[in-house]
Amino acid sequence: MTDGLGLYARSRSGTALDGPLLHARSRALPRALAALLATAALAVWAAHGLDAYVDPFRRVPVVALAPLFAAAVTGTSLHSASDELDRTAVRPWWPRRAVHLLALTALAAALLSVAVLGHASVFGPPAMVRNTLGCTGLTAAAAVLFGARLSWLPAFGYVSAVYLGSAGAHGRVSAVWTWPVQPGAGLLPWVTAVSLFVAGGTLYVVRGARAQGPRG
Repeated sequence: MTDGLGLYARSRSGTALDGPLLHARSRALPRALAALLATAALAVWAAHGLDAYVDPFRRVPVVALAPLFAAAVTGTSLHSASDELDRTAVRPWWPRRAVHLLALTALAAALLSVAVLGHASVFGPPAMVRNTLGCTGLTAAAAVLFGARLSWLPAFGYVSAVYLGSAGAHGRVSAVWTWPVQPGAGLLPWVTAVSLFVAGGTLYVVRGARAQGPRG
C-alpha cells in the first residue's frame, strides 16, 4: 500500500512538471535564452568598440538596436506549435503567456543593461530598459497580428526609421515618437515605451500569437 502511494505521488509530481517543460520546449525557450545571451555579449562588445564609455552619446546605436534584436528573439519564441490545443485546453493559457513574456523581457533588460553601465541619466541602463519594453511591446502586438515568425518586422522598420531619420526632429512632442533614441531620463519616451509594452503585452496574453501554417 505504501509503495503504491509513493508511486502515485511520484507520477503526480512528474505530471505537474510536464506542462511547463512542454511549454518551454514548444516555444524553443532554450534557443531563445542562448540568443539573448549572445545579443547581450554583442552589445557589450559594441559599446566598448564605440568608445561609449568615453562619450555616452556614442551609445545611441547600442541602446536603439540591441533591444530591437532582443525583442526579435522574444517575439519568435511566442509561437505555438499546437494552437488548437491551446484554445481547447482545460486550464487557460494566458498565465503561461504572461509569465513567458514577462520573464524574457526582464531577462533581456537585465542582460542588456550591463553593456551601458554608468551615465544613467544619458544613455545608460534606464534607456536600455525603456527601449527593451517598447520594442517588446511592438513585437508582442505584431505576433498577434502577423504571427510570431514575422513579429520582428514592424519593430525593425520603426526603430530603423527613427534611428536614421530623427536627427532633425525638434520639440517636446518629437520625444513621443523618437523614444528609441532619447536619453533615459525623459518622461515622454518612458510613457510611450511603457504604453506600447502594456498594450502589446496585454494583446498577446489575451489572444496569443496568430496561428501560422508550415510556411508561415
